Amino acid sequence: MTAHFEGSNELSRQASIARTLGSPFVAAVLEAGERQLASAPRTATLIQSWPGDRAAAALGMRFNAAIHALARRGRHHALSSLYRHQHHDFDGALAAAMAAEDEFIATWMRHPPQTNEVCRAGAIMAALAVAQDTFGLPFELLELGSSAGLNLNLAHYGYHLGGVAAGAPDSPVRIDPEWHGPPPPASGVQVLAARGVDLSPLDTSDEATRERLLSFVFADQPSRAERLRAALTIARRHPPRVDRANALTWLTERLNEPQPSGRCRAVFHSMLLQYLTVDERLAVERTVVAAGERADIERPLVRISFEWTEAREEVQLRLTCWPSGESRLLAICHPYGAWIDWRLGRSEPLQPAA
Repeated sequence: MTAHFEGSNELSRQASIARTLGSPFVAAVLEAGERQLASAPRTATLIQSWPGDRAAAALGMRFNAAIHALARRGRHHALSSLYRHQHHDFDGALAAAMAAEDEFIATWMRHPPQTNEVCRAGAIMAALAVAQDTFGLPFELLELGSSAGLNLNLAHYGYHLGGVAAGAPDSPVRIDPEWHGPPPPASGVQVLAARGVDLSPLDTSDEATRERLLSFVFADQPSRAERLRAALTIARRHPPRVDRANALTWLTERLNEPQPSGRCRAVFHSMLLQYLTVDERLAVERTVVAAGERADIERPLVRISFEWTEAREEVQLRLTCWPSGESRLLAICHPYGAWIDWRLGRSEPLQPAA
């Protein structure tokens, strides 16, 4: 018999999402985890008493990654053999592991997800191609919420975007999302500099960090894990520059630095806004808009956003360009970048932050 914990349906909610994303194994893990929450009272209490929006905090993803991490460590035979598809007793394996590792799971879940999904770089590169087509200038990249900074290395990856080749053709990281709609511009994107910020940046040279990142990859999506391993190898040769700082303070400082003529400054972020408060989001918006008002055609500014809509109905790729302030919806995307539904981009007047 299993006890019911109020609020525990966050795991089943994430299970439904995982199944729609083509991960039935992960969905089954989450569903078994919810049924067996009584085995892990610390974890159950953490989920039940979570102070904010459980969906925005991605508690289901945190739980799934903690279980995946345990399976990868091999300390619990039933769990590890479940992940090797040697049996299908999800409830038995989850119950035993959760009872033995309750403190580990609860501690893991207190920290935000660190997916650093490399395939999202395909959407970012497509948006940069539009900006390149607009301004014809090389880029200086500024990323908010960089995690390990793998997407700062986007110029070192190879892309096939709706029939358009981009990036480094010989890269071991190949990004080829399922593409719907017309292709993006075939504009050669040149990145002169890339720098990011994170409250807790991850060191890609650290084995524990690499293992944590791999644990956040869905266990039944091996191609994502292979791509991540290749990106981590590139990061050893080209260590991304990620500053440990508050994103707003850092962004204000970077945007106040002199911008050389003939260079486009590009601020981008992916799956960051859900972890910010409303006030923090507005502050970021005001900071970027203020910098945009100082931009000119020789020193343009662009903002690329790969984020859920407020109602979490879809992930939108949006591009805003200054000095015009024109904002466009470029695409609707798979949350991990597996597919991109490219839109012609309806022009909209920029709405100043309140």
